Amino acid sequence: MASSPAPPSPLEALWQPQALIAVVLAGEGLAALLALAPGNQSDRWVHFGLASIMIQWVGLLTLAGLYFMRRPLARLAPPRVAWIALSLLLISTWLAGAASWWMLQGPDPARNQDWPTYLLQLSAMALTVGVLGLAAFQNFWRARRMALLAKQSELEALQARIRPHFLFNTLNTGAALVHDQPGQAERLLLDLADLFRAALSGPRDIPLADELALARRYLEIESLRFGDRLRLGWDLPDPLPGVLMPALSIQPLVENAIRHGVEPSAGGARVDVAVKVDGDAVWVVISNDLPPRGAAAAPGHHVGLASARERIEALSQGRGKLDTEIRDGRFIATIRMPLG
Repeated sequence: MASSPAPPSPLEALWQPQALIAVVLAGEGLAALLALAPGNQSDRWVHFGLASIMIQWVGLLTLAGLYFMRRPLARLAPPRVAWIALSLLLISTWLAGAASWWMLQGPDPARNQDWPTYLLQLSAMALTVGVLGLAAFQNFWRARRMALLAKQSELEALQARIRPHFLFNTLNTGAALVHDQPGQAERLLLDLADLFRAALSGPRDIPLADELALARRYLEIESLRFGDRLRLGWDLPDPLPGVLMPALSIQPLVENAIRHGVEPSAGGARVDVAVKVDGDAVWVVISNDLPPRGAAAAPGHHVGLASARERIEALSQGRGKLDTEIRDGRFIATIRMPLG
């Protein structure tokens, strides 16, 4: 098993559409405030347009600089990242200010000032906005982390309530195999040890190949229990894509397929696991036959689905997702994880 990588950098949140839209809107708001400020003798619409262009260029240049430096920045402590972000903001402000000073034509009120005064005013505004922006971002990231940790603790507590169900069934199956099929019983116990080792390791991210191996071990255990009632189908590319997955994020989905598809069906059901790469994303699809109408449904509170969805979204910074649907008599769970 691969070791857990370092947690994602807080800067990753800046590349999300919501963050980019917020930067643009905040820039427009700042431009409006400057245009409406008392003592402004120029045409306010012209002032707003010039300020808007300059502020948007400053914001986009700063974000671009942070994006291209994201890998080395991810290894630095947050205070150093904050200083670098402020430095990039100042440099972007000076570049945009120089461009507006030397290139823009028309009623630019800045032209009535000398260059040092103009540069000093721009620097003071950039530092003020930068410090306020860093404080707001720090509060946002702290609240997000606390919400994720609280949700993770809640989901893990709920998961702990359903693991004994699987453990007791597996141990009963192993006891039944000890005398007649000792080799199968040994394989079952080894698979069980791998699953619980992964479960006890806590939240971490592992390669897709390792996560699928855990799901395969789980299905092999259940195959010994259900026999011909469990019909498996695998459709995996070779080689598997190197995307990371939260540990035990696919296994709860195949467990859900067993409990709600195979277990309540007297004739059993088919469970399929498929992986495909489409453009810049990896798709993992787990599907199972629905039990016949009138069959006793297995009790459940969708803990596995909720846990997998939360951890996939956390790992991918909101770009990954888990969707479920019922189509053509089958329950289908689809994971989408971005590549890169």
